[in-house]
Amino acid sequence: MSFAAPQWLPVLALVPIVLLLYLRSRRRARRYAIRFTAVPTLRLAADAGPSWLRHVPAALLLASIATLGVALARPHTTYQAAVGQASMMLVTDHSGSMAADDVAPTRLAAAESAANTFIDKLPSKVKVGAVAFSSSPDAAQAPVTDHSAARAIIDGQSAGGATATGDAIELALQLLHGGDRKHPPSAVVLLSDGAANAGVDAVSAARQAGQDKIPIYTVALGTPNGTLSSPDPFQPPLAVPPDPQLMAQIASVSGGRAFNAHTADELSSIYKHLGSQLGSVTRKREVTAEFAIAGLVLLLLAAAGSARVSGRLP
Repeated sequence: MSFAAPQWLPVLALVPIVLLLYLRSRRRARRYAIRFTAVPTLRLAADAGPSWLRHVPAALLLASIATLGVALARPHTTYQAAVGQASMMLVTDHSGSMAADDVAPTRLAAAESAANTFIDKLPSKVKVGAVAFSSSPDAAQAPVTDHSAARAIIDGQSAGGATATGDAIELALQLLHGGDRKHPPSAVVLLSDGAANAGVDAVSAARQAGQDKIPIYTVALGTPNGTLSSPDPFQPPLAVPPDPQLMAQIASVSGGRAFNAHTADELSSIYKHLGSQLGSVTRKREVTAEFAIAGLVLLLLAAAGSARVSGRLP
């Protein structure tokens, strides 16, 4: 909870002050109580209830002061609302190293499954597009509300080629805003397992995304011990470790966030989180009226309770 007028919060200090005054007045009342031998008879005649009931009006008054003090500070609560006009681009690497099986069943198969999970978490109104790339971007779909178009790009990949990450980022940006800098809220989710070794500089492309207010959320897929079988049967397997440093740099300069996934379960969890996060926005709602009404109700109950118990003997 946040407050639009926090300067009114010191009003809450009245609560302990009033409480101390009330306790002091109760002690003084007991000190000067009239001694009368037939008090039990008088209590019976007055149909006195439990002794704690006499404190209820004071408790209600204190609660009323606290609630009205919060109302004066104009409280706001936060909640998650589904994104209406946002656009997302899924950019997936299907270079040769994505055939490695250190992420079961293969890196590429795990990536395809996780990307579909991501789409499942998005509201139907969010526009989704996709770019698949290896030595160059070889399949692309502009963001549309028909999510099956992006799924077709994701599911139609096969591992092979180099890694032109920068070219894929540039194409994703072009499809997102089409040259119009006043685009709706947009984001890119980039999954890759290796260092960019073809095309334009990936960090420069990510820096342009940052200038366009389009964050890139990167996922580095694979383990440091990932390998591929060598084409030469007499040669050892080829090492294909991921490059989380590059992915972190891309995320940083674009204003996004970097993730590392070493297993299919980790990858799926990351994509579920991103789907929920990017599919909603945090908004604030003022709840001053609710607190004000509650405070007035408590005040009326305190007054009614005080009138009812005022005729009882202490």
